[in-house]
Amino acid sequence: IKTTHYSICYLQSLKEEIISCQKNKEDLGILYSNRAASYLKDGNCSECIKDCTRSLELVPFGLKALLRRALAYEALEIYRQAYVDYKTVLQIDWNIPAAHDGVNRMTKALTDIDGPSWREKLPPIPTVPMSVKESLAQAASPASSPQQNSEIDNKKKAPGPEAAKKAKALKEEGNAFVKKGEHKKAVEKYTQSLGQDPKEVTTYTNRALCYLSLKMYKEAISDCDEGLRLDSANIKAFYRRAQANKELKNKKSCIEDLNSVLKLEPNNAVAQKLLQEVQQMK
Repeated sequence: IKTTHYSICYLQSLKEEIISCQKNKEDLGILYSNRAASYLKDGNCSECIKDCTRSLELVPFGLKALLRRALAYEALEIYRQAYVDYKTVLQIDWNIPAAHDGVNRMTKALTDIDGPSWREKLPPIPTVPMSVKESLAQAASPASSPQQNSEIDNKKKAPGPEAAKKAKALKEEGNAFVKKGEHKKAVEKYTQSLGQDPKEVTTYTNRALCYLSLKMYKEAISDCDEGLRLDSANIKAFYRRAQANKELKNKKSCIEDLNSVLKLEPNNAVAQKLLQEVQQMK
């Protein structure tokens, strides 16, 4: 693969900057990610992956480094690793179209290669700490007064009338598909709905229900996490996350979620029954 003269000069410049920034982890991580972008542009995917990995070691869960590494893995047909990186990006920020598109491409490719059980062969998908999501959200927000911050929060919680209308219509279409047992189509509609209104808790818990039916347990947990971030006392989110954790053999987490349900609703018979089952698990 030929590298352009401009890229050679740029890479050399970045190399010098990297040497000069050895003591500052954050700056160094950014420089590695930038150099990775240049490698990716030139088709040097192996070097891109190396630099992205270095960047992520210095600055864990860097969005740009994760996306660039995912693209490089995909170009090298290392689809499982690409899927993991795309899914990690969506944990950090659900509203990144490139990551959604990447997940869809990898799902199709892995289904073609490994069949219906392709998820069983995936490497572990790291759980992004809430502190990382919050710090990234703060970094993305410009400095503003408390009054301005309040206005921004209100806008996030209340989408415009047109977006809210579309979100509601798409959610209802998803609900109709659930009643028919067509959970994949329901997931598509719920995903589109969240694109219009990413703050609607019931859409996350509804999609989590679909993911449970599709045996996509990690995805169900991710949706329940988001639902609980928006509503810390949401019983459906706790219960559905407990169901997913049970299937993934996460006994401790499952019991914690069920105890949260019973704390909010002591007479919840369904949660009581599932708790008894889980407590008997080895």
